[in-house]
Amino acid sequence: MRQLLGNASPVLAVVLAAVVLPAIAAVAIAHSPTAPTIAAFKITLTLAAVSAVGAAVRTALLSRGQARLAWSGLALGLGGFGVGVGVRAWDALSGRERVFPFEADLLRLLLPLGGCVLVLLLPLGLGRMSRVRLLLDGLVVAGSFVIVAWIGALEDAYRNRPGDRALLATSTAYPMFDAALVTIALLVFIRALPGQRLTTGLITAASLCFALTNDAAVSYIVAQRYSEHRVIAVGWLAGLLLFAAAAIAGRACEYRHAFAVRPPSSASVLLPFVPVAAATVATFTREPKDLLTSPTTVAGGLLIAAFLARQLLVVGENRRLFAAVTDQALRDPLTGLANRAVFHDRVSHAMQMRNRGGVSVAVMALDIDEFKMVNETFGHHAGDELLNLVGLRILTVVRTGDTVARVGGDEFAVLIQGDDDHSHVIAHRVAESFDLPYAVDGQELMVRASVGLAVADSDDPDVGAEELLKRSDIALDAAKTSRVAGVHTFTAEMEADFFAAGIVPPTPQSAATGARGSAVRLLGELRRAIDQGQLTLVYQPKLDLRTSGIVAAEALVRWPHPERGVLSPDAFLPLVRRHGLMGAVTDLVVRRALDDARVWHDAGFAIPVAVNVSAPSLGTARLASTVSDALRDRGLPASALIVEITEDVVLEGLEQASRVLRDLRAKGVKIAVDDFGSGYSALSYLRDLPIDHVKLDRRFIAPITSDPRAAVVVRAVINLAHELGLATVAEGIEDAETLAQLREYGCDVGQGYYFSPPVPFERLLAMLANPPWAPMSAKSN
Repeated sequence: MRQLLGNASPVLAVVLAAVVLPAIAAVAIAHSPTAPTIAAFKITLTLAAVSAVGAAVRTALLSRGQARLAWSGLALGLGGFGVGVGVRAWDALSGRERVFPFEADLLRLLLPLGGCVLVLLLPLGLGRMSRVRLLLDGLVVAGSFVIVAWIGALEDAYRNRPGDRALLATSTAYPMFDAALVTIALLVFIRALPGQRLTTGLITAASLCFALTNDAAVSYIVAQRYSEHRVIAVGWLAGLLLFAAAAIAGRACEYRHAFAVRPPSSASVLLPFVPVAAATVATFTREPKDLLTSPTTVAGGLLIAAFLARQLLVVGENRRLFAAVTDQALRDPLTGLANRAVFHDRVSHAMQMRNRGGVSVAVMALDIDEFKMVNETFGHHAGDELLNLVGLRILTVVRTGDTVARVGGDEFAVLIQGDDDHSHVIAHRVAESFDLPYAVDGQELMVRASVGLAVADSDDPDVGAEELLKRSDIALDAAKTSRVAGVHTFTAEMEADFFAAGIVPPTPQSAATGARGSAVRLLGELRRAIDQGQLTLVYQPKLDLRTSGIVAAEALVRWPHPERGVLSPDAFLPLVRRHGLMGAVTDLVVRRALDDARVWHDAGFAIPVAVNVSAPSLGTARLASTVSDALRDRGLPASALIVEITEDVVLEGLEQASRVLRDLRAKGVKIAVDDFGSGYSALSYLRDLPIDHVKLDRRFIAPITSDPRAAVVVRAVINLAHELGLATVAEGIEDAETLAQLREYGCDVGQGYYFSPPVPFERLLAMLANPPWAPMSAKSN
């Protein structure tokens, strides 16, 4: 940009001179066509040519490679023109007037040739075949122009001078060369990119200025109207100054050495047909014998040869363009792997061959875990590089005949044909390939992938391509949900769990459309429900096991689906987590729970509300600010909220979660570990996490009335929590015997259906308004 601004002022100055100086020269010659005036003009023209040569040479020296050759070609052409007009200026100073043409006039033909070299060699992103096509277009227009110009104007003038072959050849060469240059320059300007348009526009303007001036000058000289020729020659001065401006602008031109396959513009397709049509019409107006004895014979031969060559080139270019477009349609543009359409087509073909030959067909689907975090941390460029590296690594571990495809943003798929054992071996190779780091932007990244595998073997002949693809998606979803490394092979139990989760109801319609399509529809409905605040809350009271009074209420989210009824969290939270919606759901639950807490606080019931928070919400510091803002906006103390965390917080990043929890706890918010005693819960959580409450999972306490060993463990955990200064909360109390035993162990708080199921806000408010709470009376409610 700095270079462009630095060149802007000289370019504008030269362009302004190209307008002002020719106007002054034209007025001077028209009003005083004396020898001194004409000599002064020719000297000015020579100096302008020298200046233009200097500008072109300077630009060539500042350029490299092909650009240097291009500007050197223009400098050579301008030098030839300068020598030609310099000789004319010397003759004017010497008092001589030579008849047109003589040797020096032929040197001026170097300028259109140098201009063609310039526009054809400038690295503007054009391919070699595109340059050849431009040259042929220029020759087609040049041949057509010569035919039209001869028949329309020059033939009658040359009848009076039939023996002057030099005049005939020169007068024909000028318009032919100029027409070729203008055509090529104009087509290049049409195809130029924004950073190239100033340079190519000035080249086109200069070429057009010379073409018009040369054509007018030749017609006036042939007609022996020399005074008019001298006036019109000021166009050469304007053209030289415009070429100088183009050379200056070329120093900031955005060259592009690489080129992409691009379809030709409409102008480049239609332009050659216009002069060819005009030449054809003009030819039919003459007698054949007149055509054979005129320059139109040579021009016509050139025209036919160039036009045929052009059309053959167009056919070849169209074939290459079609092949490139076809290849692009079959490949992923980023990684070069097969795309989704090709992959599905090959799966269908493989299943057809399987039905004939009996070999097994397997589809492996994999998804890069936490790929969004790579984009957010290192940028999308790093994410694209990682996708390329993943694709290359998969290619190195599969067999030559296996098909690897990128079927989504960070999703890949592999088609494996052969024995059942081969598919499992290859799938495990791919999964194990992620054990090595990826070098991205000079950094080593360790990423994992969720891998699902579906195999259609000879024992399952009714499976089609769509069903196999659906099974691979279900296996991939199971891999994402389980968070266990390795390959997850599709089983019937997976599909049953998929239906049981509520993601896809087992209806005839879902069986016909496929599980994946229904999941996508449900996801769209879920997004709308979150955006429109359609999720609702119910509350399960927590009781002090000593006094039987309500000491807190846990907020539980529900989705009142218009067709499927009220859905529990197990039915839609897997979708929420998988598609990055957990933050929006957490914000909605926190704000709505605190809205309700504000109501019962105003009614005189100062009990906290507990909200469940999962790992994605603790991945950044956003949760702490959300909670602080929500409490402040409602005028509630921090003690009005309890944040309950699940074990996935620890599995996905203890350090970051601990920072956020400490921030919340420092503000006065209470922290509870939920579902303790299930999954991977460890006693180290009690030591390492900044918590206030320990919630014992229902599966942990359920056996205490029948299993003495379970009872001993629960009692020990309660005692340990008390030693650490932590309150204990028992979930899932279903009967009086369990309640009595927990009271004996000294458990502080309990909740469960023995007291109350989750109830709407209005019902909770009624319970709060009727203390004290006795367990038996609570159960009767």
